[in-house]
Amino acid sequence: MQRSLKSTLAACLMVALTASHAWAVSLLRDPDIEQSLKQLATPVLNAAGLPSGRMSVLVVDDSSLNAFVIDREHIFIHAGLLLKLETAEQLQSVIAHEAAHIANGHLARRPANARAAQSLAAFGLALAAAAGAAGGSEAGVAIGIGMQSAAQRSFFSHTRAEEASADQSAIRYLTRAGVDPAGSVEVMDIFAGQDLLVAGRQDPYARSHPLSRDRLRAMQAATSAYQGQFASNPTANYWFARAKGKLGAFYRAPKWTLRRAGDSGHKDITQMRKAIAWHRSGKGSDALKTMASLIAAAPNDPYLHELHGQILLEQRQYNAALSAYAKAVALAPRNALIVGQYGHALLVSGNPKAALPHLERSANIEQRDARVLRDLGGAYAQLGNAGMASLLTAERYALLGRPKDATIHAKRAFDLLKRGSPGWQRAQDVLFASESAINSRRKK
Repeated sequence: MQRSLKSTLAACLMVALTASHAWAVSLLRDPDIEQSLKQLATPVLNAAGLPSGRMSVLVVDDSSLNAFVIDREHIFIHAGLLLKLETAEQLQSVIAHEAAHIANGHLARRPANARAAQSLAAFGLALAAAAGAAGGSEAGVAIGIGMQSAAQRSFFSHTRAEEASADQSAIRYLTRAGVDPAGSVEVMDIFAGQDLLVAGRQDPYARSHPLSRDRLRAMQAATSAYQGQFASNPTANYWFARAKGKLGAFYRAPKWTLRRAGDSGHKDITQMRKAIAWHRSGKGSDALKTMASLIAAAPNDPYLHELHGQILLEQRQYNAALSAYAKAVALAPRNALIVGQYGHALLVSGNPKAALPHLERSANIEQRDARVLRDLGGAYAQLGNAGMASLLTAERYALLGRPKDATIHAKRAFDLLKRGSPGWQRAQDVLFASESAINSRRKK
């Protein structure tokens, strides 16, 4: 059963609004990349005894090398680290290590857990919030999430004992999942020598995951026992190549992508990377021809239809874009990002009435998506429902930690909506949370 948007917001508005913006993280949201990462993560998470169906691996818009966890439902990997890794086994070893921090209870034992809880919850509110122009030619859109520096240091840092424990657990998870644990040692080799650098020059991973020669030797000894026992998994290799290939095509310069488009060894990934590079280079006809070829070969791949829709929408071919997004939704009706993109495309093409149910459904599948709240507000405004438009705007500002703006729009919604209605009650929730947040900040 889906949780309603009202219940989610009512439970979380306060922590979002009380967060500081002293530190910001940006996420890159793309349904294809996230599906690829899920395919790689699922066997590892299952081996760790974690609920893979409820967990997500998300990409942070940062070129440095890092990975981290802050709750039991999300694993974050920096774009720089994903692009640096060379094999599926290496990426799965990173996922296994972060999963071990969750499974071993390291998050619950953080010294500043109680003090930082509000900031962490506020960060969590934006896990699905990729606000911004959905038509932007990027793999995802960025949102700054506030987190107090004390919470950042406390929750992002692990002790050497925790690292050693996570290493050993990760090796068990990998072997249970049939993944060669040698990838763990290869990842450690990437960071070799980091502990000799001053803190300011180290990659974030080295600062938050203490390295040591003893730790490396222990991992080498533990993995040597499995040498030659595991064959490379072609399916995992494909999903790794797809995630890395699409991210790189959006993240790197188009010329770089075109020179290396065939590196993955998979024809469809090569074509996808070329289509993205040509699109970003202004060669729209080449991009669309390539997408047509891709879809003809894999007509039931919703992520290809979604990418096709994005390219068409950015070229302002609205009818064709709507057709592409409709096919993607038909193939992946529970994917909130795809459903939300279809709603956005309907909205910008001038059909807010048709957009509304898709945007509402996207919001109910994946709550707290500021982009969808923005589009929902726009749809209600175009349909003449000023009260709901103000409410959605207030909720969006609340989730972004902007209590003053949230208060202004919540008061407007409170006055416009029918007293006692669900929307009126939601406006009351936002108003209470935002005013409390403002008062709390004044006392500091």
